[in-house]
Amino acid sequence: MEEVYEPGAGSALGRGWTEMRENFLVFLLAVLVVSVFMAPMNFNGDGDNDGSALVSLLETAYMFLLYPIINYGADLIFLRGVRGDKVEVKSIFDGFQNYVNIILASLLTTGLIGIGLVVFIIPGIYVACRLAFVAYLVMDEGLDPIAAVEASWRITRGHAWKIFVLGFASIFIFILGLILLIVGVFPAMMWIKASFASLYLAITDEGSDDGSEEVEPVVLETVE
Repeated sequence: MEEVYEPGAGSALGRGWTEMRENFLVFLLAVLVVSVFMAPMNFNGDGDNDGSALVSLLETAYMFLLYPIINYGADLIFLRGVRGDKVEVKSIFDGFQNYVNIILASLLTTGLIGIGLVVFIIPGIYVACRLAFVAYLVMDEGLDPIAAVEASWRITRGHAWKIFVLGFASIFIFILGLILLIVGVFPAMMWIKASFASLYLAITDEGSDDGSEEVEPVVLETVE
């Protein structure tokens, strides 16, 4: 009988830890690839102002036009691993086959969260929690950016607090990883990503059981 997981931060962390151990090598390679692609965003150029401005421009373009592809691909790997599907590290590059949707979804999500933060910090955090599952919906369900945002908002109704608690706990997990030197950061990232994938599956599975949260691609009907 398939084990049923309650949608909660504690349950997600427990399941995430278990799945991280079972898929350790694949998950480790995934976070290593993500870390490599994160490195250019941490580069600080030295020299004249014109050179620094150019470096900043390139970093911004990289952050919005390339890095999301790898990050979304990593989220897909963790989702498949936690779900029990066959997982291959090369799947981290699958996002290039869906480049436009991923970039637009990332920009839309970032923009909405940014608007919330401008209004006040709390609305920004709330929006971030409600849009936490956009990457899974784009990569796994094949939704377009707007449909993914709408679906994530619908799926997370009543679960924002659980997502916030998991995100808050993730901060301390990452700090603990830093305390354990650089090596500890990678298991921390693995545990965090596996836990968020676990929470997503728990919430969507619960919705499927009661028929309230079915994720379906949005189909636009033409009016004749």
